[in-house]
Amino acid sequence: MTHEFKKILDIAVINQNRGLKNVLATVVYLDGSSYRKPGVRMLIAEDGTMTGAVSGGCVEKEVLLQSKTVFKNEIPKVITYDGRYRLGCEGILYILLEPFKVEMLLYKRIKKLIENRKEFQLISSFAKQETSNSEFGTELYFEENKIGQFHQNKIEDHNHKKWSSFIETLPALSQIFIFGAEHDAVKLCAAAALLGWDVKIVASPKDPKTVENFTGATQIFHFNPQEDYGFTIDASTAIVLMNHNYARDLHFLLTLKNSNPFYIGILGSADRKEKLMGELMEVPDLDIDFLDRIYSPAGIDIGAVTPEEISVSILSEILAIKRRKEIPSLRDKTGKVHS
Repeated sequence: MTHEFKKILDIAVINQNRGLKNVLATVVYLDGSSYRKPGVRMLIAEDGTMTGAVSGGCVEKEVLLQSKTVFKNEIPKVITYDGRYRLGCEGILYILLEPFKVEMLLYKRIKKLIENRKEFQLISSFAKQETSNSEFGTELYFEENKIGQFHQNKIEDHNHKKWSSFIETLPALSQIFIFGAEHDAVKLCAAAALLGWDVKIVASPKDPKTVENFTGATQIFHFNPQEDYGFTIDASTAIVLMNHNYARDLHFLLTLKNSNPFYIGILGSADRKEKLMGELMEVPDLDIDFLDRIYSPAGIDIGAVTPEEISVSILSEILAIKRRKEIPSLRDKTGKVHS
């Protein structure tokens, strides 16, 4: 959800600079089942434009209509949407609508938290009924300290006890480093960016490409595999090696051996993987957990052939591992990848 909230923040500031007010819609409670869950958000601008969604597309018109009174009186309210009778979703959505004004100081602070890969909390006070109240609204917390709110109504500390609360922790953005700068890396970058991931490219010092050559990338690094990398690799980081060069992949793996990404994918054949793993096993004091995080050949077994299909295969594997789902990984396949 972090990337969705980040986009809403950015659009809200753009709207404010155009002189438009904003209303934030947040699903804060669900009674039953629904396509989307509590925590999904949508921004409504004063001119009727919407960013994000709180459903599969069936609730948004109702939210837009109900937001008009919030624009007019600037008092938050809770609305409900009963999908049991309208959609067959077997659930009732409780949606908090609140004035959404982003002060620049708070905006810069949130952006800094996201940039530094820090998690923070959003706590929304609401009632489980259709009603308006100036005490409803969303506050931001970092390390248990309140850092701000999005409107100047009466949100007090005691509101969390007085009203129902929806508490959501927004983690660091999913981060992916793509080692390689060829055509398939360009395709993987664009596909990962569509998922809202923070995409960074690692290219050779001799490669003239810039970040503008990679749709959706936020940074590009040029360095040799023998050098120490100058970027942050944490437990929310995935790495994909697609250099098409055995020696470079091996050198990069040795450079990264003390890092802790949750996924390391390597393009190439099963035979190439066995050769790589054999050499890594000879490295003294190499953490066995590091080897367990290596997926080669990278991707799930869907018969992917084109760069676009291979991107889907790799990103599906990364997402499944992040969500702890069992998948048919190519690293477990015996014989040729393409039969």
